[in-house]
Amino acid sequence: MAMADEFRYPGGGMGEPEVREIRRIKARMEAERMPRGVEPALHLKLGPGGLTDVEWVAQLLQLRGAHAVPALRTTRTLGALLAARDAGLIAAADAEALATAWRLASRIRNGVMLVRGRPGDSIPSSQPELGAVARLLGYAPDASQDLAEDYRRAARRARAVMERLFYG
Repeated sequence: MAMADEFRYPGGGMGEPEVREIRRIKARMEAERMPRGVEPALHLKLGPGGLTDVEWVAQLLQLRGAHAVPALRTTRTLGALLAARDAGLIAAADAEALATAWRLASRIRNGVMLVRGRPGDSIPSSQPELGAVARLLGYAPDASQDLAEDYRRAARRARAVMERLFYG
């Protein structure tokens, strides 16, 4: 493990050329991976402020700082965000915005799985499915649109943080 750690967590963290390449890969993924016909703002995984945005930020923080902050050496996204916050690598408000969006997207994905009986990465577009997911998450029977709006708001905040921290 010690030998592997020398490569995973090089002294001084990841260099700027490698960070630029990671940013390039992320930008390409954003341009190419979104499924056709899906509203990006409602895609929980690949949409702006979605799961992958939060995960890429957490992983970049790990690659840049885990050499000096052993708590960053985790496979847990939220654990990495908390460790980065505690180490002063990310502001508490930024960590909270990212964590809030990640938790909500994860809860919605789990709700979609329970309602449909199969995985799904988008907020349901049909009112009956959206209503069922919203009720599973504790929303009032007539408040399914509130779930979609809550997600949009959380994702917008997370995307703003992601753009600042990830792309600079």
